[in-house]
Amino acid sequence: MEKGRLETFADGIFAIAATLLVLEIAVPHVTHGGDLGEALLDLWPSYLAYATSFLTIGIMWVNHHTVFRQIRETDLVFLYLNLGLLLMIAFVPFPTTLLADYAWGDEGRAAALAYGTTLTITAVFFNSIWRYAIWDRRLLRSDADPREVSGITRAYRPGIPLYAGATLVALVSPRASAALYLAIALFYMVSSSFFGRDEAVA
Repeated sequence: MEKGRLETFADGIFAIAATLLVLEIAVPHVTHGGDLGEALLDLWPSYLAYATSFLTIGIMWVNHHTVFRQIRETDLVFLYLNLGLLLMIAFVPFPTTLLADYAWGDEGRAAALAYGTTLTITAVFFNSIWRYAIWDRRLLRSDADPREVSGITRAYRPGIPLYAGATLVALVSPRASAALYLAIALFYMVSSSFFGRDEAVA
């Protein structure tokens, strides 16, 4: 399969998943004499979950393009690994809704665990795609910059343990777990700007 065709398909999945996030924020129904402003403020868990997931999906989209800039071609294994990643990306709106609706209540543990498990598996697929591509440079461009390749590898390395750790925190405090998911998204937003820089090289 041509690399461009795969990127186009992936872009569509990322765009749909990001769009579905906002559709999960329900318009409040205010009865006569109610306060719309207060009702909108009461939706803050939905806003927080939306921001966390949109940032996460957006960063993954940026990183997906970063990976593909280094790729020369694809093969069947790479295609299936990428399909697994897109499967998880498309699923993100569901645990996002769970997190918004339940993370701050009695069922918060299950909601935070579901969200974290989704992102942990997503990180596994993301790392698998990259590790497979760079193994013996099997799919890398011949002129791929070693510094950038090393920088991407280092940036992806903490993803799985970070998400897995935040997921385990949900067993103790779902709210702290939800806060960690946002912190991880912000961490990757900052670290992604350092791909390929000299300081990212081991």
